[in-house]
Amino acid sequence: MSVASLRRAARESVAGLPREFWWLWTSTLVNRLGAFVATFMTLYLTVDRGYSASFAGLVVALHGLGGVVSSLGAGVMADRLGRRPTLVAAQASTAFSVALLGFMEHPAAIAAVALLVGMTSDASRPAVQAMMADIVRPEDRVRAFALNYWAINLGFAVSATAAGFVAEYSYLAGFLGEAALTLVCAVLVYMKLPESRPERTTAEQAAAEPEIGLGTVLRDGRFMGVVGLSFLISLIFMQGSFGLPLAMGSGGFSARDYGLVIAVNGVLIVLLQIPVTRFLEKGDPQKLLLISALLAGYGFGLTAFAGSVWSLGLTVCVWTLAEIVNSPTQMGLVARLSPLHGRGRYQGMYTMSWAVAALMAPLMAGFMIDRWGADWLWASVALLGTVAALGYWLLMRRLADGEPRPVVTAPASAPAPSAAPTVPATAPAVAEA
Repeated sequence: MSVASLRRAARESVAGLPREFWWLWTSTLVNRLGAFVATFMTLYLTVDRGYSASFAGLVVALHGLGGVVSSLGAGVMADRLGRRPTLVAAQASTAFSVALLGFMEHPAAIAAVALLVGMTSDASRPAVQAMMADIVRPEDRVRAFALNYWAINLGFAVSATAAGFVAEYSYLAGFLGEAALTLVCAVLVYMKLPESRPERTTAEQAAAEPEIGLGTVLRDGRFMGVVGLSFLISLIFMQGSFGLPLAMGSGGFSARDYGLVIAVNGVLIVLLQIPVTRFLEKGDPQKLLLISALLAGYGFGLTAFAGSVWSLGLTVCVWTLAEIVNSPTQMGLVARLSPLHGRGRYQGMYTMSWAVAALMAPLMAGFMIDRWGADWLWASVALLGTVAALGYWLLMRRLADGEPRPVVTAPASAPAPSAAPTVPATAPAVAEA
C-alpha cells in the first residue's frame, strides 16, 4: 500500500465523526497511557514480591471477579442514571483504588484491593460503549470502535514499554502513575462530554414501551451467543496479560523483556488498525470472526515453540492480527444487536463476558503452568481458538440462513416512531420483559 493510499485511508477513517466521539477517544487514550496494573500485576506478584504463580493467578482472578460483579450493575446505572455520571464515578474510584493497591503489603490486603480495582475499572466499560453507540451513526460504528481500539493500543504501546522500565525502578511509581492519569480521565469526561442517554419520546411513552431488564438480555438467544463466543475469545487474548508473563518469568525473562514483547501488540495495532478499518467495514463478518478466532488460538499456540524475545515477538504478531480484526467486528455486531433504550444493559452483559474471562484466564494459566507446564497452556489455547471459530461459523450461519439479521437501531437524534424496530428481532422475549 502506497503512502498516498495510507493517507487517504486515514482521512476516510477519521472523517465525519462527531466532536463528542473525539473527546471520548481522548479520554480512552489518556487512560491507556497509564495502564500498569493489568499489564504488570502478574510480574509484580511473582518477580517483585516472590509469590507463587498460583497466588498471582488467584489475585488477578479476584480482579476479574470484581469486573464480573460490577459489569451488569454498571450497565444498569448507565441506562438509569446516565452514561456520564457512571463513567465519572467509575474512573474516580478506579484512581483511588489503584493508588491504594500500590501501598498494600499483606497478601490478604493485596487480594481484597485487587478485587476493588477490578470492580471500579470494569464499571466504566458499559458506559463508554453505550455512549459511543449513542453518539455515532450506525453506519460509522465499526469505524468508531476501530478508532477507539486504536487509541487503547496507542496508549498501551507507549505505556507497556515505559512501564517495563518503571517497574525495574519502582512498581509503586507505576501504580501512582496509573491513578493520576485515570483521575485526569474523570475530569476530562466531566468537563467535556455531555450526557448521551436517549430519552423516551412521547410516542414511546404513550405506547407504554416495556422496560428492558436483564431478563430481556438473557432471553435474547442471538445476543447471548455473541456473549458466549466473546468469553472464549477473551479467554484466549487475556493470556497475553496472564499466561505470557508467567511463562516468560518462569523461563528467566525479565520485566523489561516482557514489556518489549507485549509492546509489539500495541505497536502493530497502531500501525495497522486504521488502514485495515476500511476493509473491515466491507468484509463478511462471518469470515472475519472465524479467521480471527483461528489466528488468535494458533498464534498463542506458537508460543510453545518460541525461546527468545524476537521469536516471542513474532507469535505476538500473529495473535495481534486476530485482535485487529475481531474487536471492531464483534463490537459492531454487539451495537447492532443492542436496543436503543437497553444499550447499557446489553453492553454490561457483553463487558461481563470479558470480566468472566479475566476471572478464569489467570486461574487457568497459573494452574496449568504450575501443574503441567506452559506448553499445555498453549495447546489448550489453540483448541479454544478452534472451538471459537466453529462457534462463529454456526452463529453467523444462523443469522444468515435461519433468522433475520440484527436490526440497526435508530440514532438518538432520530428515534424510531415505535419501540418494535429498535430492539433485536427476539420480539416475544422483549415484549415479556
